[in-house]
Amino acid sequence: MTQTKCGTVAVVGAPNAGKSTLVNAMVGQKVAIVSAKVQTTRQRLMGIAIDGPAQLLLIDTPGIFQPRRRLDRAMVKAAWDGAADGDVVALVVDAKTGLRGEVPDIIAALAKRPEPKFLVLNKVDICVKERLLVLAQAANALLAFDEIFFVSASTGDCVDRLKTALADRLPPGPWHYPEDQLSDATSRLMASELTREQLYQQLHAELPYAATIETEKWEERRDGSIVIHQQIVVERDSQKAIVLGKGGSRIKDIGATSRAAIAELTGKKIHLFLHVKVRPDWGDDRSLYSSVGLDFVD
Repeated sequence: MTQTKCGTVAVVGAPNAGKSTLVNAMVGQKVAIVSAKVQTTRQRLMGIAIDGPAQLLLIDTPGIFQPRRRLDRAMVKAAWDGAADGDVVALVVDAKTGLRGEVPDIIAALAKRPEPKFLVLNKVDICVKERLLVLAQAANALLAFDEIFFVSASTGDCVDRLKTALADRLPPGPWHYPEDQLSDATSRLMASELTREQLYQQLHAELPYAATIETEKWEERRDGSIVIHQQIVVERDSQKAIVLGKGGSRIKDIGATSRAAIAELTGKKIHLFLHVKVRPDWGDDRSLYSSVGLDFVD
């Protein structure tokens, strides 16, 4: 009988490196929201992937950046906590931007850690190929990575090879989750994340990332449908007007798209009601942090 393996893989990196897209690609289904907006991922979410006898617990962490306020500090703490929980650490680097911004500091911090470390150069499909080897050598000069992979999370190029290599590094042991479970996130949390994703995708640069979704009500009816009331929390009246749109058209579009996504996630009919609330100091509200899975930090 083949011995099973199970362990955690901490997927870390700077904002917008493609970590969530990579986790989704290895799982084979969407378990983390994605957008072109930096710092889309806020809390640690786990995707569960299978490779032969191995079950990989993929910890999708927020992007690591220089924090300026409480929400920033909470997100960065969640990222480093995720790295600390990993049997293997996969550092995802945007191959197009290279070793800029926070990346050298992240590599320096990882150099102090004992776990096997993989360098994953992502977005190779939009990168000049001649730069890849130079980039890999420059990164390896800062830290001797155990393995280096060139992947495109969006196209799936070399993702399966990476997943198998990560699986090979996991310790032997029983699987922690059923074979058909893809994430540790609750349906309630994923529903709020799907609405937040629509905020980013539909409003783009119009709305700062400092908006959040609070679930006020989740009721499962006898007919199998679910009634969900979500509150979109923003910081200013001008942001509320953007979310509502002319005559309420924008929030109607956000609600319709989010409702369809939640229905696909749950397999049930969804009745979704969205409300917008202005709360200038929501970033200092302890209860909101716990509702989205972040620690309230000083």
